[in-house]
Amino acid sequence: MAQALETLVSEEERYYRPDNFPKGLTRKVVESISHIKNEPSWLTEFRLEAFRIFESKPMPTWGFFPNFKVDIDEYVHYIGANHKKKKSWDEVDPEVLKSFERLGIPEHERKYLAGIEAMEDSETVYANVKKELTELGIIFCDIDTAVREYPEIVKKYLGTVVSIGDNKFSALNSCVFSGGSFAYVPKGVKTPMPLQAYFKVTAASSGQYERTLLIAEDGAELEYSEGCSSVQDKGTNFHTAVVELVAHKNAKIFYTTIQNWKKNMYNWTVKRGLCHERAHITWTDVNIGANTVKYPGIVLQGDHSTGDILSLAFAGAGQIQDTGARIIHVGKNTRSNILAKGVSLDGGTNSYRGLVKFTSGSVNAYSHVKCDGLMMDDRSQSHAYPYNDVSGQNGTLNYEATVSRIDEDQLFYLQSRGLSEDDAKLLVINGFCEGVTKHLNVEYSVEMTRLIRMILEDGKVIAEHTGPTSP
Repeated sequence: MAQALETLVSEEERYYRPDNFPKGLTRKVVESISHIKNEPSWLTEFRLEAFRIFESKPMPTWGFFPNFKVDIDEYVHYIGANHKKKKSWDEVDPEVLKSFERLGIPEHERKYLAGIEAMEDSETVYANVKKELTELGIIFCDIDTAVREYPEIVKKYLGTVVSIGDNKFSALNSCVFSGGSFAYVPKGVKTPMPLQAYFKVTAASSGQYERTLLIAEDGAELEYSEGCSSVQDKGTNFHTAVVELVAHKNAKIFYTTIQNWKKNMYNWTVKRGLCHERAHITWTDVNIGANTVKYPGIVLQGDHSTGDILSLAFAGAGQIQDTGARIIHVGKNTRSNILAKGVSLDGGTNSYRGLVKFTSGSVNAYSHVKCDGLMMDDRSQSHAYPYNDVSGQNGTLNYEATVSRIDEDQLFYLQSRGLSEDDAKLLVINGFCEGVTKHLNVEYSVEMTRLIRMILEDGKVIAEHTGPTSP
């Protein structure tokens, strides 16, 4: 009895409780997260190596953040939700359900959704996988469950697309990650409907660090959608996710995210996919709220592999959206397409930052890059920073960019046809965004139209809508 009590006291001294983590990042914080999750030793070592690399790397100075002053030690890096996973909608917190409804998730669940996973702060609070997925051999769960139940797969792929030492924030995520999605689609299988995840930040002055790992085996097709939001107005929040996609030979992965954060969120996310022979990856990336640094990437490693990155960002008052894409052509006869749309209003700053690289062996590579900026007033800014590195033979790279104000002639024409000035502006802006939003599924497309209206109302581009909500 005395020995058991001594062990308990010793553990309390060595590890933090799930609901009692202090501010700051220390070795004890890292070890406590691993202890709480009862992780295998190889993953604890993975985290500790990441912590060592994080401490050794300076804060980055690139990007459009000359006054970026985030102090990592001012954030709590693990928030224990103290929730068991829910199997029924009736068990879920009403505030969480309200957030789900804004993204249309209940409709997904009722109609056709294969699996839903939700994460509040640092822990997954709701997960439901239907029998249909299991019968197809598809694995879809949170990353913590995957570590426990499918450790061989996680160990094989974790950190292989985004390495621990890729940058300071990939190291940060690697040492404190908690929650996030895991999906594995076996050879020749196609997800019968989109896999869905939702991430929410509720605690003030906290960091959220989900880790997502999606794998499509030879000839498989994986479709995945996620939504993100935060509800805290006090202080600031910090979000650093790492997403790794692996598309094997002839596989396809379609990844969609709508990040609708509060403006007091700093969002530095690392997302990258790896395409093997004749594989394809599409990123569809929508950024609303927050100050963001994010460049989804694709490595076209296999011959005849292809990739698309479709990006849409809104920058309002006090916001900087430094977003874009990275595509590296390695194999022969590879093709890529980048479409980036940015809307700046109420003094916000939007910038496209992109890298397209043709390596020496990428014979007959082709890439098309188009980035468009739309400014709604004379106080807002729009920038483009393309980096093109062409070393391969017989490659073709096309780049085009436009920056403009909303066209007064278009508005006058639409108003002459009976539209109000606000409806005319909405129509023009929805048309500007259409190149990206048309790739969203129906429910997300409707929600995106509503979000665009809310953004324009908040930025005083149009008057606040007082009637019932409509698409």
